[in-house]
Amino acid sequence: MTRRIAFEGIDNFRDFGDYAAGPRRLKAGLLYRSAGHGGATDADLEKLAAMNLAVIVDLRRANERERQPSRRWPSFDARVIDNDIGQEAADEWLTFIQGSDLTAASFHAYMMEYYRKAPLQQRHLDLYTRYFQALAETEGAILIHCAAGKDRTGIACALTHHITGVHDDDIVEDYLLTNDTARLEKRLPTIREVIRESTGRVASDDALMVAMRVEPEYLDESFRVMREAYGSLDGYLDEALGLSAETRAKIHDRLLA
Repeated sequence: MTRRIAFEGIDNFRDFGDYAAGPRRLKAGLLYRSAGHGGATDADLEKLAAMNLAVIVDLRRANERERQPSRRWPSFDARVIDNDIGQEAADEWLTFIQGSDLTAASFHAYMMEYYRKAPLQQRHLDLYTRYFQALAETEGAILIHCAAGKDRTGIACALTHHITGVHDDDIVEDYLLTNDTARLEKRLPTIREVIRESTGRVASDDALMVAMRVEPEYLDESFRVMREAYGSLDGYLDEALGLSAETRAKIHDRLLA
């Protein structure tokens, strides 16, 4: 299966279904993930309209959505899940890069701290809870995205794989598909210019690649925090996100062949 799906103006678009899940298998064409849709072309919108999307989960903060509103197709009727919680920390990335030495080490440390905090932040608890409820209750495909489609989205997709029984190795493999070298190199000039405009300084290509990539240890850190706080990933899903046995069964029925 070709997981990456090419769009003209939407980055990092993938189908994260069709993995073995114990004795069963995740269906293809029901679970999608991507970066933001603000740059979608008309051709992209036509392609999205044909994907039978019932729910779009937008994990971006309100300021991100305002800065780059998602484009929609004319007959758009999908449910959109988002929230405005946590806007007091909306500028954390800008604050970091303005005070950072912009080295690869500083970007790596920032990402580790981000993944350490993300699972317990109220805005993510709300969004992930509503996402899993939608998985259980909605007919049709679900698309989950943030700005780059790698961190907030990556955690949600990994948890989806976990509850459906996807093997840990496949969970990590899917997460690391973000690290498409050709795609990242194509994005380098844009990221370089964004940081230059924000800081007046130029980061090295090596440092920028660290900022754009994901690493297994990032996801491991989020999972470690969940286990530490709730005893296990299942404890996090049950207690933090309210994922009952009944909801899990509905998700299994919907997603597993």
